[in-house]
Amino acid sequence: MKSITALLILLLACGVNAATAQDNIPVYGYQVVRTYPHDTGAYTEGFFYLDGYFYEATGQVGESSVRKVDMNTGKVLQQVDLPAPDYGEGIVAWKNRLMELTWQSHHGFIYDLKSFKKLGQFDYPGEGWALTADNRHIYMSDGTPTLRVLDPATLKQVGKIDVTAEGRPVANLNEVEWVKGQIYANVWLTHAIVRIDPASGKVVGVINLTGLGPKPEDTPDPNNDVLNGIAYDAAHDRLFVTGKRWPLIYEIKLTPPQANTPSAAQAGKP
Repeated sequence: MKSITALLILLLACGVNAATAQDNIPVYGYQVVRTYPHDTGAYTEGFFYLDGYFYEATGQVGESSVRKVDMNTGKVLQQVDLPAPDYGEGIVAWKNRLMELTWQSHHGFIYDLKSFKKLGQFDYPGEGWALTADNRHIYMSDGTPTLRVLDPATLKQVGKIDVTAEGRPVANLNEVEWVKGQIYANVWLTHAIVRIDPASGKVVGVINLTGLGPKPEDTPDPNNDVLNGIAYDAAHDRLFVTGKRWPLIYEIKLTPPQANTPSAAQAGKP
């Protein structure tokens, strides 16, 4: 991560004032609106909201699953498990199907959205990290600065989005979500979400979630139990975020970027 934005993100992750790190990309803070329970055994890889429920994909070999979860109680209502050696990654719903990636197996799975019955699988080169969709395409992250654009009918790649900030690539794009015409992406191992213009690939904003989630000493693996998971309820304009093995899912509201003063752009300050 050698780009200017990577430096900004690392500054944000450390809770350092980033006002002078980059003047042209606004940095948003957050307010917590409400919290919901989250399974601390869930190593979150994929996450979305649909019709009053959370859908979550978990990782780790032998522990990977896809789940439909009651958002108010955290109870798992439906679940399908992935046998070893597959490592579950991102998920997305498209019409009556649910698609899931695997990390390094070079294939994904297709399920019936209602029953979770496995309908088939699809192949792709490289790694699979996360999925999201608009009303035309599915978008896939693979840990690189390039998002793949997939045909929802064939799940074949039909395009790409090279993600940059001031002309420099932004790597480690992880869980993704389509939000109001932009792609929001967790940046792995940081407290930052980048907001990407899908037409240009440019980062047009950074959401600094420093201070959200459990303290590192309260997680089983502080090096890996990091922010990862973005879900959006378009009908009610609700944004949700969580992390790997976090005890809570957070509904948040973004606070506007402030002027670049010595006290500005301090993330996580409602």
